Amino acid sequence: MHARVIHANISDLAEAKRGLDEEVIRGIKGAPGFLGAYFVAIDDSDGISIEVFETEEQARATAPPEGAEAPGVTVRTIQFGAVIGSA
Repeated sequence: MHARVIHANISDLAEAKRGLDEEVIRGIKGAPGFLGAYFVAIDDSDGISIEVFETEEQARATAPPEGAEAPGVTVRTIQFGAVIGSA
């Protein structure tokens, strides 16, 4: 398994939540190899997502580019890594 970790700037938390519910989650559920994800608002201006896929290639295939904008959110950084444990 491989994870995609996205750090984002949140400009509008309510709009970010709406976009997440209406666009991001619906889209990612159908992505090849998708296994699960968590989206966390650290505070009103910072967010993190951890999205898990079967392979690194699948995690990279649907990743947004750094700097991409979505409702209420701007992607700051994207990292990929092997999942070495879960609970």
